Amino acid sequence: MSNFEELRIVDNFYQTSSYFPMPVVAITTVNEAGLTNIGPYSLCFPYYVAGKDYYAMLLETRNNSNTAINLLTNGRCVLNFVPDNRKYMKNCVRLGFPGDTTEEKMAESIYTLQKNDYINDGDGKHRWPEVISESYQSFICSWVSELEDAGRFGVQESYVPPYNDFNGITSEMGAHFILKIEKIYMKPEYKKGIIDGVKKSSFPPVPVDYGYRDNTNFWIAGFKKPYTEAIPDKKGMGLDTVKYAADRIDPDFKFTDEACAEMVKVPRIFLKTALNGCVDWARENNVSLITAEHMKIIRDKRAGEKAK
Repeated sequence: MSNFEELRIVDNFYQTSSYFPMPVVAITTVNEAGLTNIGPYSLCFPYYVAGKDYYAMLLETRNNSNTAINLLTNGRCVLNFVPDNRKYMKNCVRLGFPGDTTEEKMAESIYTLQKNDYINDGDGKHRWPEVISESYQSFICSWVSELEDAGRFGVQESYVPPYNDFNGITSEMGAHFILKIEKIYMKPEYKKGIIDGVKKSSFPPVPVDYGYRDNTNFWIAGFKKPYTEAIPDKKGMGLDTVKYAADRIDPDFKFTDEACAEMVKVPRIFLKTALNGCVDWARENNVSLITAEHMKIIRDKRAGEKAK
């Protein structure tokens, strides 16, 4: 490793000891007085993406922030993904300054809040937070407080050990929140790109945050159009390999050669899972011989939405 040099790892390593790209998310929560609070965050990432009964995000924050206090109190938030715009980034930096009350923060917000169309079942701490109109997508989330019995901490002036490992209060000053995604809302032009097929023009202007550096400034990269890279053909499998696996996956279901050809680019490690998924679909749709046309329907997770 002659062309590398070691860098000492210190606190907040993602911005003090590395270059780590992050999203810009303005999180809305509701305090006990029923006021909406906006807290900008970048340490917010996908957590459960498949194989669970629900999908989830992970948020890392100070445990005495307005956002953390509101989540500990009522467990509800909206992750508003802010588009790349200099005035929005400037306002996110301002709203992220620690120590301000919700009233002080919101007096300086330039964002437009609108009623959350998801279930509003009361007021005050039982109300779902408002959505930021300027966001290109918003995730309606609820805190999964039962994991690690994280709800036991409540709101305190300070926290003492033992702390949790991955959910709730995780250190003297830190907290992690596993957030179940209840709904995803998106601006129509970007939803269309996902439903009808993505193009360069389909992507929202997503900023990239590199964090607070040198104790002076936040560093943010502007949006550029994405490009594509095709999967190399040599990474796929031969048709005979797929046919061999398909013939043995379930005796009650068969695949045509054309259907098997649709899966030659599936990574070998995922082939059994893919075949089982096809069989599950066939069973639900009373199909015993899976064809290439069936494969196109199975592969298109949005087929039902396109038909509407």
